[in-house]
Amino acid sequence: MKITGSRADGFLRHPGDVKAVLLYGPDGGLVRERMTALTRLIAQDPDDPFRVAEFSCALLRDDPARLADEAAAMSLGGGRRVVRWRDADADARLETVVAHAFAAWFENPVGDSFMIVTAGDIGARAKLVAVFEAAEAGAAVACYADDARALEGVIRDTLKAHGLTATPEALAWLADRLGGDRELSRRELEKLALYKGSGTVSEDDARACIGDSAAFDLDDLIYAVGDGDQATVQRVYGRLMAEGASPVTVIGAAARHFLRLHETRGRLNDGKGLDQAIMALRPPVFFKFKGRFQAQAGHWSEANIVRALDLLNEAELQAKSTDMPAEAIAERALMQIAQAGARRSR
Repeated sequence: MKITGSRADGFLRHPGDVKAVLLYGPDGGLVRERMTALTRLIAQDPDDPFRVAEFSCALLRDDPARLADEAAAMSLGGGRRVVRWRDADADARLETVVAHAFAAWFENPVGDSFMIVTAGDIGARAKLVAVFEAAEAGAAVACYADDARALEGVIRDTLKAHGLTATPEALAWLADRLGGDRELSRRELEKLALYKGSGTVSEDDARACIGDSAAFDLDDLIYAVGDGDQATVQRVYGRLMAEGASPVTVIGAAARHFLRLHETRGRLNDGKGLDQAIMALRPPVFFKFKGRFQAQAGHWSEANIVRALDLLNEAELQAKSTDMPAEAIAERALMQIAQAGARRSR
């Protein structure tokens, strides 16, 4: 069974008759969060040694029958067991071994244990994914970085759990800088909640607590793209990737920047002055970047902004739906837009 992004949360709360779930994708934090949620759903306590067992998929390389044995094993204290198989993608050969082992087990899925298999960004066309999607007793759930709407929900829910709300400006600022890894996003929000204590989180609160070098690197990258500064784009993008940033998050941040430029150009076309058009933006442009935003709004035409947005939308689609490296897809789109920005600013 293939579980799409819009159905994932509902399915994970009610997996029905499914006996084995594959969690895979570039957002390792979301893979772990969903694994923990499924474990808690089935076994109540994720740390119960009698009902939860975890193994490396490498065990199946030498002993594929271990899978059926663990599926049929009973809990000493009663209740349904959860068996977690990690690192299915440790290497290409192992992924094939795991795929064959589960394909054989799915033909006769004996035992009552609930199986959870985790893997990284193996791609939607991987053999292991195909095995779980084709099985009546199996399901494959892709774990991609949160899009803007999902991320805003994570931010609201996490802050609400601490008795906090966020202003629209703070919410937008946080959504631009979180989301590459669900687990890391929650850690940053927990830190922000501890910092704020109570009340409403403002953009200044968010900047004071989460305004680390990585956050400002993202701003620097996006503005370098608009400036047409290709050298800075390459340098800062490389640093963000080395620090574990999500290419999809970077694409989303760039798209939001160009949407704001498009909104500004629309007001200019309606006869508004540049300062008036920019002041109408919500959230407002951060003072540090106001001069550069003004310059970009002046030299980017509406047609070229639309072309940049088309490139970014296409890049996001490719990053989520093909086996091409997401890092390379995002970098190519950013460099193409930066090249156009360099021509426009001459």
